[in-house]
Amino acid sequence: MPIKNIYCVGRNYILHAKELNNPVPESPFLFTKPTHALVESQGQTIVMPQERGSIHYEVELVIHIGEKYEPGKEADELIDKIAIGIDFTLRDVQGELKKKGLPWLLAKGFPNAAVLSSWLPFEGLESIARYDFALEKNGEEVQRGNIKDMLFDIPTLIEFCGKNLGLAEGDIIFTGTPAGVGPISKGDHFILKWKDEKVGDFFIGS
Repeated sequence: MPIKNIYCVGRNYILHAKELNNPVPESPFLFTKPTHALVESQGQTIVMPQERGSIHYEVELVIHIGEKYEPGKEADELIDKIAIGIDFTLRDVQGELKKKGLPWLLAKGFPNAAVLSSWLPFEGLESIARYDFALEKNGEEVQRGNIKDMLFDIPTLIEFCGKNLGLAEGDIIFTGTPAGVGPISKGDHFILKWKDEKVGDFFIGS
């Protein structure tokens, strides 16, 4: 089934919010990406619009919803698979949008702005909390995170999305990025990792 809606959670790790000098939210902070932003990492070169300014990587755990949300349904019932993803951000564009009080879509929604690993089995929230997700750039680990460190946990995110926006089969949620985000350059090689094993990789092109 094709992906329907792409929900993204901003500032869901306190250290990431602080590294960008952003206030820590008091409730889940959401934005969306169009489906045109999606691309699966399969060792290929992925084109980025670097002529539009600095672009930052933000690695995240991504959950896939397997059935329609209804109040009272548990997260373990609703999630059917997971992936490791990158929310790419045009940081200079985002800064200008923030100054004007405008939505972030132009900074977050460009083609290839939502990179995913292959889909992985979902073994339950208790199980996946035992493992880290990570991102390597040119052979060096630049980000590492664990859902235990989220400001708003996955059940809270699902309930918030379900009640306020609707949530159903085929929707995905980028659950937020830990500290360590940074800029990309042409030729960079990124490796997405889960349980310290590679689950996707790609190169940056322009």
